[in-house]
Amino acid sequence: MVLKRSALIFIFGLYLSVFQLFSQSEDVRVIHFEDLQKQINKITDTTLVVHFWATWCRPCTEELPDYEKLSQKFANKKVRFLMVSMDFPKDVKDKVELFIAKNSIHSEVVLLDEPDYNAWIDEIDKEWSGTIPATLIVNLTMRKRIFFEGQANMEKFMEELKEMTPIVGTN
Repeated sequence: MVLKRSALIFIFGLYLSVFQLFSQSEDVRVIHFEDLQKQINKITDTTLVVHFWATWCRPCTEELPDYEKLSQKFANKKVRFLMVSMDFPKDVKDKVELFIAKNSIHSEVVLLDEPDYNAWIDEIDKEWSGTIPATLIVNLTMRKRIFFEGQANMEKFMEELKEMTPIVGTN
């Protein structure tokens, strides 16, 4: 059976798309809370957005692309986005990295390996119940720290981010 040229081109294109999806997957570092805490407490003139999410959390996966768009929008500003996966370390390759590749997430992604949430959750915010998604915005130079629990209202989030990063402007 001879395949038509257009069918061969389609199959080759499909092969390249699948190959590109899997080859784009970046390694996600598995970290402990001490590593995360060092990043949060590092005094710089850059606003840090720490977003807690997981592949098994539907609200998380629905809003993660919005955070990625903001990350790209502010790529040339003094704002850094850190996406902290709460997935199990055993799922880093099969779930987290595949999700990142499939959804074109270019922000830094780490996986937090700290199963005892009670040991560290109050360090992020004393009012945090543990619900994800959750987002912490920190600018230690300005001595400001804001925490959002649950899906973020992106308009309110943007207002807070602009307030904590004066150079972001109104765009």
